[in-house]
Amino acid sequence: MVAVPLTKEEREVVVATPGYFKVHGTPRHPRELVHHRCIGWRSSPSAAPYRWEFEEDGITFDVAVEPQITTNDLHLMVRTALAGGGITFAFEESFRPYIDRGELITALDDYLPPFPGFFLYFPNRRNMAPKLRALIDHVRANRLTQL
Repeated sequence: MVAVPLTKEEREVVVATPGYFKVHGTPRHPRELVHHRCIGWRSSPSAAPYRWEFEEDGITFDVAVEPQITTNDLHLMVRTALAGGGITFAFEESFRPYIDRGELITALDDYLPPFPGFFLYFPNRRNMAPKLRALIDHVRANRLTQL
């Protein structure tokens, strides 16, 4: 089996505006998120909302937040957070420009270690179909990292 890295190391983050954290407080532990307004994500209407995953002392656990709003649109999720609508959770690169400008700040960083990223797995490189090679090249060149 061949593993082709499609992304660099990734990390999920919890973010909100500085104003949200000033008014509502910054959670110190992931379980405190149940007391906050959260903006959730789900892949489709029939799918369960994504459970926010954390790690403590090498043990992975998740928190079933009760989102005030749930969407499958990353742009809407980010805009809602930027408007002070609550705390949200996704890949750090999705929020990078807003974090860099100080519009969103992270919380609970100690509970969100990086992971190796995403890979495309296939049986072997021998006789790789041109379409597969094109897909690999396209995904590597066009990975969505900013909104």
